[in-house]
Amino acid sequence: MKKTIVLFVSLILLASCKENTKEPQEMETKEVTEEPLTVEPDKKKPLSPHTSAMAMVGDAHIHIDYSSPGMRNRMIFGGLLPYDAVWQAGAHNATWLETNKDLTIAGKELKAGKYGFFVIPNEKEWTVIFNSNWNQHGKDDYNEKDDVLRFKVAPTLSEEIVEHLTYTVTKTNETSGTIKLAWEKVTIMFPFQIK
Repeated sequence: MKKTIVLFVSLILLASCKENTKEPQEMETKEVTEEPLTVEPDKKKPLSPHTSAMAMVGDAHIHIDYSSPGMRNRMIFGGLLPYDAVWQAGAHNATWLETNKDLTIAGKELKAGKYGFFVIPNEKEWTVIFNSNWNQHGKDDYNEKDDVLRFKVAPTLSEEIVEHLTYTVTKTNETSGTIKLAWEKVTIMFPFQIK
């Protein structure tokens, strides 16, 4: 009797093992055919990408670091950015300019160093500001007492739209160059000389 039971149990286990060896194979096939392929989604591009503009003018290295917001169907000057209010001249952190040589801008000296770059837009005249506090978020910590250089410049309007805020540093000769800011239909530009 015991032998019969053992034989019977052995047959059941053997049959069960055969089924189990088939089952995973069938399951594997099922899993492979039914499992959807996963593709990594595209990462979204930032709305205001971090970028820079720079140039060598003689021995001077001029570097502007900024985040470049887009228009995105918005009215920028006199709309998103009100006239007669300080703007950090970029998105997120304040735009900064660094020079390794002393410069002359608008007849005034800008010592070698790193400066926060701010503007006060207006339809007829912009105020350009170099501030000693270069490392600040937006204009949150802006203080006029920290200004080291201020001057006025007339904006020019164009029919051509510049979608993203763009800075350009251009060498005009070995001792001078220009700095340009362009966004929407507005451009401001000013010359500098190496001291």
